[in-house]
Amino acid sequence: MDNVDMLVEPIRASLHQIGAFLPRLLLALVVFVVGWLVARLVRFAVVKALHAINFNVVTEKAGIDRVLAHGGTGIDTIRVLGALFYWLVILAALMVAFNSLDLAYVTDLIGRIVLFVPRVMIAVVILVFGAYFARFVGAALATYLRNTGAREAGLIGRFALYAIMVFVVMIALDQLELGDIIRQTFLVLLAAVALALALAFGIGGQKRAAELLERWSGHGVDEAHEPRPRSKSVL
Repeated sequence: MDNVDMLVEPIRASLHQIGAFLPRLLLALVVFVVGWLVARLVRFAVVKALHAINFNVVTEKAGIDRVLAHGGTGIDTIRVLGALFYWLVILAALMVAFNSLDLAYVTDLIGRIVLFVPRVMIAVVILVFGAYFARFVGAALATYLRNTGAREAGLIGRFALYAIMVFVVMIALDQLELGDIIRQTFLVLLAAVALALALAFGIGGQKRAAELLERWSGHGVDEAHEPRPRSKSVL
């Protein structure tokens, strides 16, 4: 009898663990399904709300939608934000589901991703409004310079646009906590471009600089050898 109990006891313990685990698994599945339905509803509501406030007009004028279209993604900025909200709800549901299964490591990992998604949302919004502001400033500056008759008005307007966009991208990357790495890489690339331009202008402008120096020196010699007018005697 004791031998039978020794054989049955592990099976009984296993069945007890399975019986305790199945309700938690069922609860996790219910939480995930409910979270999936809520995520679809949230995505639909976010897309409709952004279209209602004409956020798509801002993204089109900012040029973000054009960049996404050239990338071949087939989506616009509003859909990107809707997808981010969708995955935020999905990840939150997964975190609750895995927490009900006592999987602390997986819950902690998903929690870190959940905290990262809002930063991506903020970075996207910063890029949209920053690009819109940069285009507005560049166009206004170019128009003002054209009205004043200044040359290279378009070039100066584009330079202002690109300068503002650099700062906007840096701010967006800071939201993703990638600012230090990208900033150092950007400084290295900027130094390399500046050195390349300096060498290019230095080598390519030697002939032009020599002509200017020769002209200036020749002009100075001519002035030095010009006869001075004699002063008339008062006597």
